[in-house]
Amino acid sequence: MAISLQYTHVTVHDAEASIAFYRDALGLNVSNDVKSGEFRWVTLGTDTQPGLGIVISEPHAGRSKDDGDAMAALLTKGLLPMLVFSSDNLQSLFEQAVVSGAEVLQEPTDQPWGPRDCAFRDPSGNMVRVSQA
Repeated sequence: MAISLQYTHVTVHDAEASIAFYRDALGLNVSNDVKSGEFRWVTLGTDTQPGLGIVISEPHAGRSKDDGDAMAALLTKGLLPMLVFSSDNLQSLFEQAVVSGAEVLQEPTDQPWGPRDCAFRDPSGNMVRVSQA
């Protein structure tokens, strides 16, 4: 039996600002943009891993008002799970992210547990780490 990750959801305050971050800072491509009423779900991925993506949406998209409010509060506090990407050229990706205006939390650093990694905050406050083995 084989299993693989297809996509994961990332909650954001502003889809447009988040698309710019994930596209311009991290180099992801928009592969799908689904609108339903006032909400949208945008899938971003890479050419090197077709079929694998992240889906960004706002807190109230597809949720009740109470659940959306709870997600918005967690997002505002920075308490949602972080995303961790890997790159074969961390330094180049870091420089691209800096040029795009990404908020840097940590410059590329060799970690005692093995990888070299860096960290950013997306426009909604989600922590995004990128590592290179």
